[in-house]
Amino acid sequence: MSWIGIIAGSGPLPVLAAREAKAAGRMVTVVAIREEADPAVEAVADRLHWVGVGQLGALIRSLKRDGVREAIMVGKVRMSHLFSQVRPDVRGALVYLRLKDRRGDSIMEAVAEELERAGITLLECTRFLTGVLVEKGVLSRRAPAEREWEDIRFGREVARALAHVKVGQTVVVKHGAVLAVEAVEGTDAAVRRGGELGREGVVVVKVCRPQHDFRFDVPVIGPTTIAVLREVRGTALAVEANRTLLLDRGQALALADEAGIAVVAD
Repeated sequence: MSWIGIIAGSGPLPVLAAREAKAAGRMVTVVAIREEADPAVEAVADRLHWVGVGQLGALIRSLKRDGVREAIMVGKVRMSHLFSQVRPDVRGALVYLRLKDRRGDSIMEAVAEELERAGITLLECTRFLTGVLVEKGVLSRRAPAEREWEDIRFGREVARALAHVKVGQTVVVKHGAVLAVEAVEGTDAAVRRGGELGREGVVVVKVCRPQHDFRFDVPVIGPTTIAVLREVRGTALAVEANRTLLLDRGQALALADEAGIAVVAD
């Protein structure tokens, strides 16, 4: 039986991935990021190691100690850590100093290269998350109205242009106007900001980058996303089918239906 390493950030995804990997017959080593990961990962790990943000050397040593040759990176690690008092170990510091810029993709690519040098292949993070990928179609009870479809089409154009230059993946629009663009603050904060400006009736569009690298990131929505959209009296949410994860599907769509929010994937 072969081992799979799960580098665990925040949220429920590391637990879901570990369960799917174990169901597929893999032994699971979890390397949990101390500042982010949920302690619940301990219950699904065959072996568990905790490391701090930036402690790349410790992370690699933990995986190699367990004979791991393949790993996935799941769960969120906040970009705001880049501007906090993170103390990387020697290996992490050397990788950070070699970066051409401080964008999230650049950092993750450098981490993947360092893992490869150590004999560990980083797989797409969706490898063991197939059960939560959204299918194409209208997911909620209500389909978008024509005005919302117009904003969805417009929002996709804007979001894809921004994603192409690696700025963000989410935009908030209303009546053909861009109210907010996601940056390092994350989707929920961008939705709140756009909702405050639009007052009500905003549409949220979330996309992948044109050459999205699923080793590092995959768009995620869930009950919290719907709750924030409801909080700002938004009316529609559009994502990409087969390229977006939907957490707690039943709860999320029930909340959307209760609030009259249209949710669509295509």
